[in-house]
Amino acid sequence: MEIIDVTYANVCPCTGCVTCSYEGSCVQKDGMETLRKRILDADMLIFATPLHYHGITVQLKMAVGRFCAFSSSLHAKHMASALIVDAWNSSDWTFDASNAHYKTLVRYLNFQDKGETLGYGCGAPGMTKRSRYVKQAREFGRNLK
Repeated sequence: MEIIDVTYANVCPCTGCVTCSYEGSCVQKDGMETLRKRILDADMLIFATPLHYHGITVQLKMAVGRFCAFSSSLHAKHMASALIVDAWNSSDWTFDASNAHYKTLVRYLNFQDKGETLGYGCGAPGMTKRSRYVKQAREFGRNLK
């Protein structure tokens, strides 16, 4: 298992120029080319993110947006994927946007959806230690194949 942390990756947002034709070189020369190789070598992608203003973090959104330059390869892989989201609060509706984005990505890229774990009330370190969702996320990860 390899962890790719996009939080501090040198990844710029997709400009939508489509110079890549959805399967080619991106005009932006940043850290995404390294991530691209690592992602295409993977059997599964697990999108793990704190809930940030009712969606995935902007850093993860930027990296996912750059899938544009290799979306044909991703689609052909029929890669497995999962979503793990944690949040400060315990309201179901706050996960709607992140879930919708993930489900749309899975459908568009022809991924095998292995499920999701939503951690309610996990945002702060003190809350995380007390949350039952940490254990649920660990079990979820152990059972992925």
